[in-house]
Amino acid sequence: MGSTIGTATEHPTAPDDPVGATGPAGRRGRDRLRAAAGRYGPALLVYGAVRLVGLTVFALLANWSGDFHKNDPRFGGGRTFWDILGSWDGWWYRQIAENGYHPQLIALPAGGPWDYEQNSAAFFPLYPGLMRLVSSVTGLGSYGAGMLVSVVASFAAAAGIFAVAARLTDRRTGIVAAAVWGVFPGSGVEWAVYSDSLFVALAAWACYCILTENWPAAGLITFLAGLNRPTAGTLVAALGTAALISLVRRRGPVLAPIAATLIAPLGLTGYIAWVGWRMGDLGGYFTLQRGAWKHYFDYGRHTLDVARGVLFGHYDYGFAYPTEDLIGLLLVALLPVLVFLYLRLRPPAALTVYTLLTIVMVLGSYQIFGNTSRYLLPAFPLFLPIAVALRRLSPPSLAAVLGSAAVASGWYAGFVIFELGIP
Repeated sequence: MGSTIGTATEHPTAPDDPVGATGPAGRRGRDRLRAAAGRYGPALLVYGAVRLVGLTVFALLANWSGDFHKNDPRFGGGRTFWDILGSWDGWWYRQIAENGYHPQLIALPAGGPWDYEQNSAAFFPLYPGLMRLVSSVTGLGSYGAGMLVSVVASFAAAAGIFAVAARLTDRRTGIVAAAVWGVFPGSGVEWAVYSDSLFVALAAWACYCILTENWPAAGLITFLAGLNRPTAGTLVAALGTAALISLVRRRGPVLAPIAATLIAPLGLTGYIAWVGWRMGDLGGYFTLQRGAWKHYFDYGRHTLDVARGVLFGHYDYGFAYPTEDLIGLLLVALLPVLVFLYLRLRPPAALTVYTLLTIVMVLGSYQIFGNTSRYLLPAFPLFLPIAVALRRLSPPSLAAVLGSAAVASGWYAGFVIFELGIP
């Protein structure tokens, strides 16, 4: 430090010489950028390629069938293909970005399927808040801003998945894992007005910070994830597990993991408390989810009902969508194999807690079962055994497998969930 200051004194730089004044800092910035591009570039390129192929196939199928022209713009319809990507949950996010929240519980007449009128308070605020910010800065409408946030977040998620996978295995596996994120069932919402890409980006980088024991960043990112989706509770548990292990083993600082653990849940609990306060009911958020959206934890009863219904062709359960449910059930049947192979890799305890709790939250809840493939997107550590197996292929074989999966994803991850079901 002293020699640097001395050099600056002996050889002063003219105030009007921007190159000399900012040269070292600029070079350091360019060096970091080159290093980041060299490290993450291949993974991002592969992810972008497979996702673009999938989106193109989805667009072709949607325009070929033409069914979306007959649907309400709120429910998978519109004048052009692009309108589909801003429908369903996207419609609600756009309303929040444009008009804000008005949390309330409005009871509906008894005897109907719903106890309360649906309200936007069921959707967490980080994603629509970013939509509003991007819209203000760029002049884009809520749709364009939502798409921009989702696409950028999807690449951030791919980078985070690569970082976690590369740390636990190797660089090639990390690149393949990022590609699997782009073709996994449910990946159709990654480039849509949905909050899933943002949540997975936060989850992946939170897990990476937990693995590297960067406690301040882990606590802050988990806090932000709690403002994006209620399933951030799984990240809170993972961070708490890692902090406890660190304290028991007396490895590193003491206050940092404790502070991170205390900060992590505040986003999640803070939003739920705010909704309850605005509704005049401390449990208002959960009442709304159960009575207006039919989302609640039922210990897996609905999952078993769907499995029995799909296997025997009895679609008499709630939210029945035959094609979407079949894909979801096939993925559930594959889960024990993926979990077994994942555990064989001997992953860190915190990452395992996060993964298993994510699976429990998905399979143990009453919700639209066909969206299981989408709800399992945050369980990205399950991509690791897939990536480990695929990394052994030669480059041409790997390109053929990922390319075929990308083409197929246009149907199973795009057309099926948006047009044959509800994403």
